[in-house]
Amino acid sequence: MAFSRSSRRRTFQLWFERGMVAIATANLLLVFFDLSYIRFRDVYFKTLPGPTNWYGETFKGIEEHRVTAAYLREVDTLQETLENEGLDSPTANRQLANLRRSSVDLIDENPFAVANKSGTLERIKKEMRDRTGQENSSKEALRTFWSQSYLERGWSEELDFFDTQIRPRIETNYWRGIGFNGLPIDRFWIIDLPFAALFGFEFLLRTYFLSRRHENTTWMDAMLWRIYDVPLFLPFWRWLRVVPVVVRSNQAELSHLDPIQGRINRILISQFAVELTEVVFLRMIDQTQNMVKAGQISRWFFELTAGKENYIDLNDVDEVQTIAQRLTDIVVHKVLPEIKPEVDAVLSHTVTGAISQAPAYQGLKLLPGFTNVSEQITQQISAEVSKNLYSSLKQALADDRGSDLMGKLVESFGQHLRDEIQQGNTLQELQELIDAFLEELKVNYVERIAVDDVETRRANTYRLYGTTQKARPTPAKLVK
Repeated sequence: MAFSRSSRRRTFQLWFERGMVAIATANLLLVFFDLSYIRFRDVYFKTLPGPTNWYGETFKGIEEHRVTAAYLREVDTLQETLENEGLDSPTANRQLANLRRSSVDLIDENPFAVANKSGTLERIKKEMRDRTGQENSSKEALRTFWSQSYLERGWSEELDFFDTQIRPRIETNYWRGIGFNGLPIDRFWIIDLPFAALFGFEFLLRTYFLSRRHENTTWMDAMLWRIYDVPLFLPFWRWLRVVPVVVRSNQAELSHLDPIQGRINRILISQFAVELTEVVFLRMIDQTQNMVKAGQISRWFFELTAGKENYIDLNDVDEVQTIAQRLTDIVVHKVLPEIKPEVDAVLSHTVTGAISQAPAYQGLKLLPGFTNVSEQITQQISAEVSKNLYSSLKQALADDRGSDLMGKLVESFGQHLRDEIQQGNTLQELQELIDAFLEELKVNYVERIAVDDVETRRANTYRLYGTTQKARPTPAKLVK
């Protein structure tokens, strides 16, 4: 029963999300249409002239331009006269003279400039020059076109040319009103307001219930979780609504953007990781150089080895002595038993070399079989020495006295090392050498980075990131 209730709830949430995605997509399409209306008005006008004009007049403050509209009305009047009275009538001659003057004014005043459509006027001028053969002057081409002698060749055909090639271009011109804010009129908010109100109310309601559903989550935290929904009800930057639409469609299982998201993440992470590695590495070296130049490392070393009172001890443990003791135990109990054959070989070689230098040994070598006996004695001596040395060290560390002596040895070593370093210019020389070494390390690292193939580094980064993505479990989607 509980499973069935949960399943129904999940189904309802899924369809609710899909319904909201459909509404958001419709709103986004309207936003894109509005943003592209002015730029592509000519295309929309050719396809749907009626709705295009209605939308422009209603929401963009667009009206027909008085100059171009009056020009087209003059052409319509001339066409009626030619059909009723003929080309030779006084009325037709008077109207042709008016059209010649209006054509010159059309070129001089350029009413297309108001709508940023001067290119349309240039196309009209080129069409008229090609039609009349007046290649040198657009004004002369228009005067020729609206002359009685030119139209006598066939005024009906010429007016058909005007209606099919020139009139549609002139009709695309318009005049757009200016609002009180000094900007062109834009009433798209009338369409957008219901959508913004819906998504704003949904945002508040959704984030409120989201904050109640999860413990230790404030309403502001929930709003930050759903911050990508904010463009849905912002009155500006409406093109950003593509982000919440894409995210919501993925959440509603209408699209699968996880592979694309993974690729984008890898690209961003690879770029960031390469740059971050270089910056962090160089920054660490810079900080170390500054500490060396300021003497902080040397002061830390002296305070640590000398056990000064101003040195802050967090756990009442002498870490240096403890580390030395631990390393000694490892060497004696773990390392030496493993390398005993090698130690014996070294001691045997050393003893043999020392004995061979003795004058008596040169004479004894002449005796038969002495060489084999000498090697056996040398091996026995070496094995016995290494055995006694190991036993002595192990025995020395087995009791408290030996541990105390080893501690004093470490302390004495640190004291003498500190004293010797402070003699003369040793400390300054060491600091200068360390600083020079770090500077060379920086230069060589940067040079290697510059020479290294960028694509190779990116490929390695992709490989590492892909491995981590496969190893990391996919987190469950948060129900919102």
